[in-house]
Amino acid sequence: MKIGITGGAGFIGGHVVDELLHRGHTPVIFDRRRRSNEARDGVELFLGDVTDPVAMSELGKHVDGIINLAACLGTQETIKNPLPAARTNIEGGLNFLATCDENDIPGVNIEVGNYWMPNTYSISKSTVGRFCEMFNLYNGARINRVRCVNAYGPRQSVAPPFGPAKVRKITPAFVCRALLGQPIEVYGDGEQISDMVYVRDVARALADALEIARLGDVLAEPVGVGPYEKDSLTVNAVADLVRHTVRVFGGPEQPPVVHVPMRPGETPGDRVSVDPDTLKQIGMNPSTLISFEKGIAATVIWFKENWLPGYLKAAPVSVRS
Repeated sequence: MKIGITGGAGFIGGHVVDELLHRGHTPVIFDRRRRSNEARDGVELFLGDVTDPVAMSELGKHVDGIINLAACLGTQETIKNPLPAARTNIEGGLNFLATCDENDIPGVNIEVGNYWMPNTYSISKSTVGRFCEMFNLYNGARINRVRCVNAYGPRQSVAPPFGPAKVRKITPAFVCRALLGQPIEVYGDGEQISDMVYVRDVARALADALEIARLGDVLAEPVGVGPYEKDSLTVNAVADLVRHTVRVFGGPEQPPVVHVPMRPGETPGDRVSVDPDTLKQIGMNPSTLISFEKGIAATVIWFKENWLPGYLKAAPVSVRS
């Protein structure tokens, strides 16, 4: 299959490209800009924006299916001004559905584990999920939905003060601080559950969901990609495992965790999780998901070898010493 990936130059998108290439598919990256960190030799790049219905319509005419990953991210970052994120996520999602409908091609829409949270990202992504249901029910669309928890892994973008990304994500924020021997900052008391999923498992689920959609297997409920409850982790536990892993791989001594006020858009005691048994709908065995211990080890190694040298080279002498 020739498969379009909206937001294909992003973190998850890059791993989806890898997975599709591994399966013998032909990925087409659809993104509004080139990003060198996710460049792929020989992979077609279609420059465009999901909010542009003409560009999305053209994409649909040149591929056999679409995986919709494009989104404006951010929890606290989008609360005061939700309109740009709502336009990208909702209008873009509708353009994705429209081009799949217009060209009679299957699609997969990625969704979030914290769909019920009162923040722009969760609200907008869950809204598109409802539209997927509508298109499947009344338009005969072939759209499957994949709902993942906190994806992490190599090549994830880093927010200030350690990188240029606009949105702070839990794993890069924790790993970068730990590699520098700085205190990890945890929102609230850290006892909220924030289930983690290795990005390669997300890519596998997205590819599987599209392959079965092409065969006409439209799922009644979203596929949840995340661990069983027995393997759930609090944010404090995630921080402790990151600190321990960094030390195992020769990192510096770790200062205590620092607790900071809960950020807007989240509440104490939140639980971000999914039902992994829903993976069986696409033929995935939940027991094959990569454990956090194994995944975070690969992630720490990647950041140590790829992010840390460049950061230290550019950082002030006070940081390097």
